[in-house]
Amino acid sequence: MNYIQRKAEIYLQKDLSTTKVVIVLGARQVGKTTLVQHILKENAVFLNLDIEVDKNRLMSASSLAPKEALKNFGNPKFLVIDEAQRLTDAGRIVKGWHDAQLPVKIILLGSSSLNLLNQTAESLTGRNVKIFLPPLIFEEILGAQSWYSPEFTKSALYQNFSNQIQETLIQTIVFGSYPEAIASDDKKGYLLNLVSDYLLKDVLQIGLVKTPDLIKNLLMLLAHQVGSEVSVSELASNLKTTRVTVDRYLDLLEQTFVIFRLPAFSTNSRKEIAKNQKIYFWDTGVRNALINEFSLNPLRGDIGALWENWVIAEFGKQNALIGKRKNLYFWRARTGGEVDLVIKEGAKINAYEIKWSKKSVSRQSFSLKYGAPVQLIDSSNPLIQI
Repeated sequence: MNYIQRKAEIYLQKDLSTTKVVIVLGARQVGKTTLVQHILKENAVFLNLDIEVDKNRLMSASSLAPKEALKNFGNPKFLVIDEAQRLTDAGRIVKGWHDAQLPVKIILLGSSSLNLLNQTAESLTGRNVKIFLPPLIFEEILGAQSWYSPEFTKSALYQNFSNQIQETLIQTIVFGSYPEAIASDDKKGYLLNLVSDYLLKDVLQIGLVKTPDLIKNLLMLLAHQVGSEVSVSELASNLKTTRVTVDRYLDLLEQTFVIFRLPAFSTNSRKEIAKNQKIYFWDTGVRNALINEFSLNPLRGDIGALWENWVIAEFGKQNALIGKRKNLYFWRARTGGEVDLVIKEGAKINAYEIKWSKKSVSRQSFSLKYGAPVQLIDSSNPLIQI
């Protein structure tokens, strides 16, 4: 598979020039290792803690003096520890080597924030910088197309390649944005294997889920409720379990980068719905694989909800890349007015209504209250910039 250029490259290059440990986070198979290998073309040692030999090699080196440990790896310029969440001592080990001021840049890659952030990053407080690598954003996918050129203006793209853009868009909405899903000739097979074998690997390996079928059934319910407000109590009732269990499983799914939550936006909870939330999938291909629905028909019954998830995830991925500088919400008034997406940065507010088909949008109640016009995002304009 040809390498797909990532927006994260510029952030990784910048962080490599610092003295801090670099932590790259993202779901399994989003391309973390590929990204780092592309940037570090020489003098780098990679350890994968999913592999027992590499894990033992790291543990053996940790018993040596820092300089001897580095020598044991061949004195590389870069030491990359992949799947770092698989060893709870990784943070302690790396902290010791970092504090010894060894002439090596240490990079940790993790497909789960469960241990990597809670334990490893705690050991590395003040010593690390983090990059979140999401699935591909649409601009990256377009950049990998044979007909695309970075010299094209946005208007030139639409004028000359509107058919190609629309075909790429529907493929991406249905099969998602994982690099392998983009490149594979068997996209459906890849995604079904991903959700069955890899998606929950970290959660199940760490042993935090006692009933795997329950969390899988929870994912199925969430897949069918995309775009709707989610009631944890209702989910618990449907699954015949407790609200506490559902809340814990939602946290686990969020920490393993399967889903993310969109809270309600409010400055007046008496007139607006402030406590509710919506839940979206980071990747729509994963969502479709959970319900085994891969129709490329743009008139499929769930196209509106699917498009909403895709657009909000696109904004979410771009926001994650820039360090979550902006806050994302939805808005609903008690009188019934609703806005799909509200993006707030400081005092600045942007609001969006997301519709698959182009139609007029009027959300005067929101605009009058917050002084922000509600913009329409439809499928004819998929090049979204946060």
